[in-house]
Amino acid sequence: MKNDAPNQGDLRKLGELIDDIEVAMLTTRAADNSLVSRPLETLKLDANGELIFFTAANSHKVAELTDDHEVNLAYAHPGEHRYVSVRGRARMDRDADTINELWSPAQKVFFPDGKDDPNLMVLRVQVRDASYWEAGNFVERALDLARGMISDAPGDIGEHGHLED
Repeated sequence: MKNDAPNQGDLRKLGELIDDIEVAMLTTRAADNSLVSRPLETLKLDANGELIFFTAANSHKVAELTDDHEVNLAYAHPGEHRYVSVRGRARMDRDADTINELWSPAQKVFFPDGKDDPNLMVLRVQVRDASYWEAGNFVERALDLARGMISDAPGDIGEHGHLED
């Protein structure tokens, strides 16, 4: 992921939390009001707080986002016990500069006609806020959990935080 978040503040923290997590689960609302999630590769976090993805114009998510722009993105790095939930508002465009900047040969799997594929769209999610959980070192957390179970004091099971745009 390309991380252009400012050098300080909550957006920088968000960029650091998700930088090495390649795929997010995007949740939208279907026509029957149920929630639907699917994986998307995060391509960039820009300086304005937008997370950027490529998507197919003919996908169900495009229709869902036309009706309801509110989304959630879930990131997980189980190996490091790090989890992030991002709330935001989605919009789509076909900005050629963004496509040129973020295109990679691997994208041809999804868009066989390359950067000019008529099915290729840019999906942008303007971050509203995010919550994160970092448990850190597994051994330390297991010992903290065990201490919490045998004492009256709560165990330290990691860090939880909330980020604002």
